Amino acid sequence: MKKRWSLAVMIIIIMTSWVFSQDWKGQGRQIGYVYDDKGNPLEGVKVKLFYVKTQSSFEVTTDAEGKWVANGVKGGTWWIDFEVPGYLPKKISVNILDFRQKNAPIEIRMKKLEGLYITADLKEDFIKANNLFGEGKYEEAIGLYEGVVKKFPDAYIVNLNIGHSYFQMEKYDEAEKFYQKVLESDPKHVQALIGVGNCYTNRGDNNKALEWYGKIEFEKIDDSIVLYNVGTIFYNNSKFEDALRYYGKAVKIQEDFLDARYQLGLTYLALGKNPEALKEFEDYLNFDSDSERASQVKNFIEYLRKR
Repeated sequence: MKKRWSLAVMIIIIMTSWVFSQDWKGQGRQIGYVYDDKGNPLEGVKVKLFYVKTQSSFEVTTDAEGKWVANGVKGGTWWIDFEVPGYLPKKISVNILDFRQKNAPIEIRMKKLEGLYITADLKEDFIKANNLFGEGKYEEAIGLYEGVVKKFPDAYIVNLNIGHSYFQMEKYDEAEKFYQKVLESDPKHVQALIGVGNCYTNRGDNNKALEWYGKIEFEKIDDSIVLYNVGTIFYNNSKFEDALRYYGKAVKIQEDFLDARYQLGLTYLALGKNPEALKEFEDYLNFDSDSERASQVKNFIEYLRKR
């Protein structure tokens, strides 16, 4: 079975139009911070939040600390665009939890444009390519992305999108080639490094995957799926302390990530940390109490309470 990978941290360059309604209103809260590529806060960034379920949206702006706040939002999948003059636009997809749970802050870094001017044609190509990507028409999207890079060589970051497209097509050698193109210009680009690691994971070469994941500062990995998969590689190799670290951060980012929370409980068990395992299994039932695995979790809880 193929490893599961989200598009949560896949950076897709886009400028888009938004349908303004208020079907997004709820009781959740999400905060975030936007920085330049040197870590300095960016003020005045337009943060456009699009609620996928109701196809509705709204916009906020970052303050002097680069901070933005979205109050009163529904839980679920959101697309978030970041735009500010002089910087390459960014788009992410996140799962925002409802009012009952706390959402981890979102941190974004934007790449400064150096001599690259976005023309109307370029904007149109971005929109078309991203729409095709979203429709699963990866080959057509690749054609447009490659056209953008040919016209604007400074926009090397578009190679990341090409890599993601090939990855979705399960053409991992091609995907890695385009991730490497990003790394040629930016050797520490987190998403490109993750992309190469993902390619090795899906090829079944876990040791090589860990080598690439190891190039990333742990604090900069904010994709719960990546954290889960790396944790599982460690778990399967009996490196439980390492697995604990990755599973723990995965559930911190996404509290309802059931696979990660279940594995976190198992990891605590493997380390003989029974009180911690009990707590994780009890927390698991807050999100899933009726499935077949929930029955297993209940058996673990009964066993641990008797010890």
